[in-house]
Order: sequence, then structure tokens, then C-alpha cells
Amino acid sequence: MTDTIQRSLPPRIELARPMSSAADPTWSGAVWVGVIDVAEVPGDDAGTVRLQDSDGHRSARLLVRDGVAPLGFVDLPVSDAAIEVAALRAAVAALPAVPQPPVPVRLPGTSVVLCTRDRADQLGAALDSLLALDHPDFEVVIVDNAPSDESTRELVDALDDDRVRYVREPVPGLSSARNAGVLAARHEIVAFTDDDVVVDRAWLRAVASGFSRGDDVVCVSGLVASGELRTPTQRYFDERVTWSRNLVPRVHRLSAPPVDRPLFPFAVGDYGTGANFAMRRSSITALGGFDEALGVGTVTGGGEDIDMFSRVVLSGAALVVEPAALVWHRHRADLPALRKQAEGYGTGLGAWLTKIALHPRTLGMALQRAPRAVRHLVVGSAAEPVAGPTDAPVVTGAEQVADAAFLREVGRMRWVELLAVGRGVVRYGRSRRTVRARTRTANR
Repeated sequence: MTDTIQRSLPPRIELARPMSSAADPTWSGAVWVGVIDVAEVPGDDAGTVRLQDSDGHRSARLLVRDGVAPLGFVDLPVSDAAIEVAALRAAVAALPAVPQPPVPVRLPGTSVVLCTRDRADQLGAALDSLLALDHPDFEVVIVDNAPSDESTRELVDALDDDRVRYVREPVPGLSSARNAGVLAARHEIVAFTDDDVVVDRAWLRAVASGFSRGDDVVCVSGLVASGELRTPTQRYFDERVTWSRNLVPRVHRLSAPPVDRPLFPFAVGDYGTGANFAMRRSSITALGGFDEALGVGTVTGGGEDIDMFSRVVLSGAALVVEPAALVWHRHRADLPALRKQAEGYGTGLGAWLTKIALHPRTLGMALQRAPRAVRHLVVGSAAEPVAGPTDAPVVTGAEQVADAAFLREVGRMRWVELLAVGRGVVRYGRSRRTVRARTRTANR
């Protein structure tokens, strides 16, 4: 009788997180993050779906996929380390159907370039996910950028894996590191990611799908989903950035300006981010490589990715946003780290805008879009952090005071970034002089 009852019960479903956390959350608004395929959703409304490592989480966000194609995110309440199947089925049913990405004729050999500096503690998880990729022909080039110790080299040596190579780039700056990685790459397709991500197992296959969307495609970016929403700072950042929600495949071409993007080709948030993109090696070379006056590790603090994306589009080539090319990103967990990141984004943006203004062609295009661009820069798309689903517990008492202080601080964050934009204008010139001096020294 017991065996008969057990056979009649629906199969037990348990979901794991794509990213582990060092500690359980203490914030009442923490969101458990995971992924589920539509094929895994139970066929009736009975029962629950268990969530691994969900202590301290009262809500969950699931990326729903149909195979590799992402349909959207659903937010659901968590009770007793589980979500109700009925609520999950209703949320999934409300998502729009999406076409599958094209199947490439062949999977090209790919070099993955991961640039890092003094973060061997995070690098291990990123490497584990890269080595688990479902791709027949890839290598991983770890570029150690101006390191202060040998921890990254020791980590790579300990792997003892022929697919992973170590490159040391002494000149500080993310662009210098990426150029060193491109120089070391053995394959025509070069994919870039960071040390604070976990890549999806099908990441490089989806990248290949992006390149198959047109003969003129030279750059493919993908979805960079929030892998951890453990703190209010991470939730705030997630609500602000656009690249964590780029779920619609898109092909950007200068010859076909999108009518719904008035800032195109300068609407750089539409193109993706440096944590997840790939390019043809020959195209990187033809465009002159990454601008070494830009990027983390230089005085400009950033901007090298949006500079490359815009140069691709302005060159007349196509840039594809392929959401199926998925990586999970760990956002900065506290306000001091977020403030530093906001300053880097601001100075990088200001430096990139200065570069745009220094070239007559791009200056003319930018001036035509200037009124809308200024409004976008000042008003922005910043959103206040939200607590999760509407039936999540209300924050009260001391937690509410802490949240009020947090909201006051993030309210200042936009001004921090705007002031940094102004500093970036000056810093780009300073950084260019540094690059020219280094080039002259190298050529002697």
C-alpha cells in the first residue's frame, strides 16, 4: 500500500542556486535566486518546489527558460524553504513565448579571456564554471593584471588543466589586460568575462548562436543576471542596471537605427556589459584593440566596454544581444563598494563621452542627440530598491530605520556618479598622455 501511495505522488523537485554565498542573509528583503526550465514545472498545482540553501530568504526570483532561451523572471514568496507549485505555474503561464536561438552550422573554437587582479578567492568559482562548459573546443586565458602576489598563478597551476593558460600583464588597466588576452588567444572567437561571475554551461554555444544571426556580426553580448540578491545594496544595483534584464534578442546595426532608441548608437546600456561578450579576434585587431586609456585600473575607472561596443556599431558591423548566452554576476554587497563602483562608472562614462567629442564624426552625431542624452543622464533610470513580491513580510522597527538610512545614502549615489562624469572628462586626457608616454618608451 505504501509503495502505491509513493508512486502516485508527484516527483519531488528541488532547485539549486547558480551562485553560493559566504553567509546566510540578515536582510529581511533577501531574494533567493535560481533558474528553472519550463519542462521542470509540474503539470498540476499540487505540492511545492524545494529550494536548496534558502535559509533567511522570504522570496525567490527564478529565471524561467525554455531550453536555453530565457522567457523571463518570476518572483514568488518562500515558505518553509519552498515555493508553491500553483503560484509558480501561474507566474510561468503569464510569460510570453520566445523563439529558440538559431542553431549554428558549426561551433567555432573559442578563447575565453578572463582578466583578474588580486581576487583569487572569487576566481575559483568562475573557473569551475568555465571548465564545465558544454563546448567541444575552447581554452581559458587567465590574464593576471599587475598582481601584488602570486595567488592567481598558484591557483591556475594547481588546476593542472591544459585548457587553462596563465598570462601576466604588468601594465595596470583592464584594457591592457584584455589586449594581452587577445594577443595570447589561439581562436578566432574571443569571449570575455570576469572573475565575479558563474557562466551557464551552454554559454559558448549560445554565443555561437549570436554570431550565426548574420555574416556581419562581429560582437555578441549576453544576459548578465544577478546571481545573488542577499543585501539591499545588491537589490538596488539590480534594479538600476539594464543589462541584467536584456531578455529580447536584438541585432544592432548602424544601417537600421531602432525607432524606439532615440540615443542610438550611443544608448550603450542596450549593448550589454564587459562581464559577458565575445568578438571576432580579427575585428578587435582591425578596430585597434581596446583603448588602454579606459578601464578599471586606470584613472578613468571604466568605459572600455562601452567604447568597444560603440566602435563596433559605428564601424558598420553588427552587434547582437543574445540573452541565451547567460552568466550570473555577483554584485557589490555593501554601500562603500557600490559607491566606488558608481564612481568608476561615472568617470568611465565621462571619459568615453570625451573621446566621442574629440572626433568630428561622432561629435556631430552626439550633438544631434544631446538634449535627450542630458535628460537621460540627469534623470536616469534609477529605481528605488524594492522589497520583493507584494506579499513579502513588511520591514519594521530597527530594520525600517536601517532601510531609511540606506535609501538616503543611495539617493546620493546618483550625484556621486554625475560628479564622477565631470572628473572623467579631465581624466581621459590624463590617461591618454600616460598611454602615449608608455608607447614612446616601449618604442625606444
